Amino acid sequence: MSQTVFAPWDDPNEKPLIRFQNVTKRFGDFVAIDDLTLDIFAQEFFALLGPSGCGKTTMMRMLAGFETVTEGRIELAGKDIGPVPPNERAVNMMFQSYALFPHLSVWENIAFGLKRDRKSKAEIDARVDEMLKLVRLEKFARRKPHQISGGQRQRVALARSLAKAPKLLLLDEPLGALDKKLRQDTQFELMDIQETTGTTFVIVTHDQEEAMTVASRVAVMDEGRIIQVATPAAIYEYPNSVYVADFIGDVNIIQGIATPSGDESYALNWAEGQPPITATSQTKFAEGQKAHLAIRPEKISISSEKPEGAVNLLQGKVLDIAYLGNLSTYHVALPGGQVIKAQTANTRRIARRNITWEDPVWISWTATAGVMLEQ
Repeated sequence: MSQTVFAPWDDPNEKPLIRFQNVTKRFGDFVAIDDLTLDIFAQEFFALLGPSGCGKTTMMRMLAGFETVTEGRIELAGKDIGPVPPNERAVNMMFQSYALFPHLSVWENIAFGLKRDRKSKAEIDARVDEMLKLVRLEKFARRKPHQISGGQRQRVALARSLAKAPKLLLLDEPLGALDKKLRQDTQFELMDIQETTGTTFVIVTHDQEEAMTVASRVAVMDEGRIIQVATPAAIYEYPNSVYVADFIGDVNIIQGIATPSGDESYALNWAEGQPPITATSQTKFAEGQKAHLAIRPEKISISSEKPEGAVNLLQGKVLDIAYLGNLSTYHVALPGGQVIKAQTANTRRIARRNITWEDPVWISWTATAGVMLEQ
């Protein structure tokens, strides 16, 4: 039996859970969100990714009801939520600081919202137990927040946010306070919990790895606008601009002038006295049009011998080597001064490097390895 792929955004009959329609938010003269339109679907794990000050937290605060929309409208499940006060929205927000009550136990922290909603004791008991089980903290129910670790406090905050079964959970830099190893473990926990509960998660992060790990789709933002919305794989392999290519992961950008050379094939003149680069693109480029070729370092081969039959072949000199355990990244200086990064997987133990600093090397890649971008 083939597993159906979760991609409601590709289905024209699917109604989005959240709609931003031409939303603008101004603070005085400052435009924080600039005419933004976006659909987010039920059960998505959606990431808003961008540098600080790009407007992602403002978007989240408008969803939560802490900020009002200046122009446009935001819909949740088909209803305009503009006039709905925060406490009446089927939305919960989990803050970076977790904001747990220090004098209440883990159990009481999770029960807090349910008690305020005047649920019966039996309902509260059952729901809190269910939440404790979900975040695997049954043994810690009676402890106070200061008696548990940062990662556990993070899970209490998550359980408390999910206790009232919101349609939508907003997570503002939720893993910011955790160390790298714990962060990575927690990312997978978050994904499991999101899948188990079926709640729609919208996460704000400036950490690209985090967005690429957890999200079904990522919106890359800059200065109050969304530059690209796509799945992590599409954003990585097919960025729509140099900004997105550069923001996600490591990339080489080679600027040049395009000359069509056949069906979806182009010659890119990029440096005086260097052979043109061959590249393919489904986007049309005119004769003499400026183009940027974005190539990921792992798609560039490096060797001390000249490889036979390579489509794009350049000679340079090793300037720097970054050894990252599983990978080595070579910084290769070309005759014109441009530095290209090439990456190799360290599948065997390095007893003796066959390529080292100052070595002359050949770098090569295929015609389809890069993406041609207009801007």
